[in-house]
Amino acid sequence: MTTRTTSGPNTRPRRTRRTAAAAAAACATLATALPATAVATPPRHHDAHLQQVLQQDADALLAQGTPGVLAELDRAGHRDVTVRAGYGNVAAQTPVPWNARFRIASVTKPFVAVTLLQLVGEGRLSLEDTVEQHLPGVVQGNGNDGNLITIRQLLQHTSGLPEYLAVMPQLFSEEGFLQHRFDDLTQEEAVALAMTQAPTFAPGTSWNYSNTNYVLAGMVIEQVTGNTWEHEVRERIVRPLGLRHTTLPGSSSEIPGPHAVGYERFPGEGATPEDPRYGEAIDATELNPSWAGAAGAIISTTDDVNEFLQALVSGRVLRPAQWVDMTATVPASEEFRSNWPGARYGLGIMWVPTSCGGMWAHGGDIQGFMTRNGVTPDGRRSVVVSFNTDSPVPQPGVQSPAGDLATQLIDDALCR
Repeated sequence: MTTRTTSGPNTRPRRTRRTAAAAAAACATLATALPATAVATPPRHHDAHLQQVLQQDADALLAQGTPGVLAELDRAGHRDVTVRAGYGNVAAQTPVPWNARFRIASVTKPFVAVTLLQLVGEGRLSLEDTVEQHLPGVVQGNGNDGNLITIRQLLQHTSGLPEYLAVMPQLFSEEGFLQHRFDDLTQEEAVALAMTQAPTFAPGTSWNYSNTNYVLAGMVIEQVTGNTWEHEVRERIVRPLGLRHTTLPGSSSEIPGPHAVGYERFPGEGATPEDPRYGEAIDATELNPSWAGAAGAIISTTDDVNEFLQALVSGRVLRPAQWVDMTATVPASEEFRSNWPGARYGLGIMWVPTSCGGMWAHGGDIQGFMTRNGVTPDGRRSVVVSFNTDSPVPQPGVQSPAGDLATQLIDDALCR
């Protein structure tokens, strides 16, 4: 939402998951795919070289303090390239499973944004509707006013709404986390916490990432459809695309299926943003994700997230008009751009420049796991990177990267 080497290649054919029924279900909500283009099978030496480059990138990430890393590159018409490094379980010294499930955290947001945009395409609401129209009386107090905030502003983080996590310190200290990791938090309770704070700016006048926006987006989905946001995401995206290993856990604390241990370090005494003085890593794999909700609760795999990203960009989950809405971007904040230089944010997705042009992406951070990804504008290449920590501590003498931890690996995957 928003953290010894065992490595080896795993190159396998791209999975074909779509049954006739699944394809028919997908067509019910969508738009036209890009025109088919003949793709030649790449020379084997190219695959081998790319495999080697990505493996070197993954190995290098261990020095940045992640226990383990798993990365998968999907290429239309080509073989997938999957690499891993480090440990999925440090004590047992076993690698991250090739088919590991992990908490994707804020990568949940594009799933939620797509669901709302599908409802827009069906004429069931408008992006210019106010929050008050759908959730009367929910956003009010301390200068917050749902009459002034549109659905578009929720999805684009231009609402000015304060961050509910800012008043949940129990999630961000070791003692608090251990004591409260299995607590339930409803969407209504999360929004009520946010309403105890003043807005960060007047709606539509600036940009600031706030998870409160997407908790409200989930509530709007429920108000419009009469179903939970989880039900709508499952029926509109997960099942039609055949994302067999993607789950919406509700308040279940477990990660179903094979997974790495998620390690978390918490700030120590005298911590500052520049020097968090992290303590020793603890096992944070199990937690109640209800506090993340529509802002970051989904569990998935590298393969499933790649499938979703390619379907999104290729026109298989949104009608053209809604894709235009989703990709109309505004500049992200200076702080955000310090990790992703030049980043611009659309509706639940961001545009990030790369060495070969740019990519659509959305990262995610939650206790124990960090997810990064990117997909090319034509949808023909996508990559997903999973770390089993979101609090990496570089090894002594190793300099932290200027931007995001996964930038080099993702750029190599999409541009080489």
